[in-house]
This record gives sequence, C-alpha cells and structure tokens, in this order.
Amino acid sequence: MREETTMDERVKDRLWATRRQVILGFAAASSLAGCTFKAWATEGSGLSRSAEAITQEPIFQASRKRVYEALTDALQFDKVMRLSAAMRSMATGTKRAEISGDPGGTFSLFGGYLSGRQIELVPNERIVQAWRAESWKPGDYSIVRFELIEQGATTKIEFDHRGFPDGTGDHLAGGWKENYWEPLTKYFEMQK
Repeated sequence: MREETTMDERVKDRLWATRRQVILGFAAASSLAGCTFKAWATEGSGLSRSAEAITQEPIFQASRKRVYEALTDALQFDKVMRLSAAMRSMATGTKRAEISGDPGGTFSLFGGYLSGRQIELVPNERIVQAWRAESWKPGDYSIVRFELIEQGATTKIEFDHRGFPDGTGDHLAGGWKENYWEPLTKYFEMQK
C-alpha cells in the first residue's frame, strides 16, 4: 500500500508539472503572439502600462557647454525661441523667455504658453524640468529630461518627455522638433 501511495504521488507530481508547463507555455505563446492579459497581482492596483513617452535624439554642431547655455540662459533661449515655428504662428506677444538657472527655479517660455520648474541642473550634462502647457488642466505637469552627450564637435541630446496628458503626444513630439531642435540648429549656425 505504501508503494501505491508513492506511485500515486509521482503521477500527481508529473501531472502538476505538466499543467504548470502548459500554463507557462500558453503565457509565453500569448505574449509572443502579441496578446495581452492582466496579471492577477496587479488587478485593481490602478497601474497603467499605456502611458505615452517621447524620446528623441537631436544632434547639434555645438559643444555641450553651448547647448546647455542655449537651453538654460534666458537671453540665448529667447533668440532660439524667436526662430521657432510657434513664434511665427502663435500670438505669443513680445514676452521674453524667463529662465531661472537654479534648481527649483521657474521658467516661462513662448509668451507664457509653456512654464515649469527646474528640477535638476547639472551644468553641461543634464537638465530635468517639470514642464506644462498653458492649455493643460491646472496642476498637470510632465517631466522632461535633456541628457547632453558630447560627440567630438557635436552634441547629442538624449531627450525624454513623460507624464503629459493622454492624446497630446503627437502634437508635443512635433512641437519639440519645430520649436526646439530646428531653431537650436539655426541658432548655432548663426553663431559660427
């Protein structure tokens, strides 16, 4: 009888392993096929995995120091801003760029349409900002990060923008190109 119990336990163990393998195999196949399902552990947690993010890597014919200063010095960024598509198309008035050079300080750009706070400023290396557009709901801020990577005579910005309102990603991605990267390129060309 003891031998039968041992045999039954072995059969059960094999069946359990087989069921587990089937379940894991199904989960792996589903994820490879592009199917999605919620894990039981996250049910009801409120966690969203659908947030948009913008990542761009513009390259400029300028040193990290020049790029950092153009983004953080109000007088220089005002010149960049005036070369942008937004300033040509929006009624932003004549309000100049206001940019604090201190962590925790504020900034106001494009006639006050964009504003926020400097979260982290590492000279010639990194800028992190809490950033918002005037059209967003009060209290809505996103986070932008400019990581400056010098590559010989050029500087690449590893740019990341997260936490913006749903549905605004395409507009914002185009805005970074038209109102930051293209005018910065023109600004550095004019400085030669």
